[in-house]
Amino acid sequence: MRAVVQRVKYASVTIDEKVVSKIDNGFLVLLGVHEDDTENDAEYLAKKCSGMRIFEDDEEKMNLSVKDVEGSFLVVSNFTLYADCRKGNRPSFVNAARPEKAIPLYEKFVSCVRENGIECQTGEFGADMKVELLNDGPVTIVIESV
Repeated sequence: MRAVVQRVKYASVTIDEKVVSKIDNGFLVLLGVHEDDTENDAEYLAKKCSGMRIFEDDEEKMNLSVKDVEGSFLVVSNFTLYADCRKGNRPSFVNAARPEKAIPLYEKFVSCVRENGIECQTGEFGADMKVELLNDGPVTIVIESV
């Protein structure tokens, strides 16, 4: 499982010109599920993201978690995170989990984040989503469950 975590001032997801999810201060998480992932991957990654300390404290050091700053998560499914671009110019997505496997693991990740006491908004799995954000820093971190 792979997560691209962006520290944001705000983020939103729009589907069919309607805003379906929106957060202020927190993390926008683009989440990709690999065909070999399990619930353990979802649990590990949710715990790692929830505890990550990348918000600045009073001394301007990255020392605070999203929970410390009363922030939120916006989690967006993104199978393209498993694009394989080694051959040719057209990416292959054969390593991305099929929806019947990816959806439950995506939902498990979201539920684990919520169990950690963090407000968590979501996009809509498989929808054509427009994601808007203001990256804070910018701070962008890639985390894998391997």
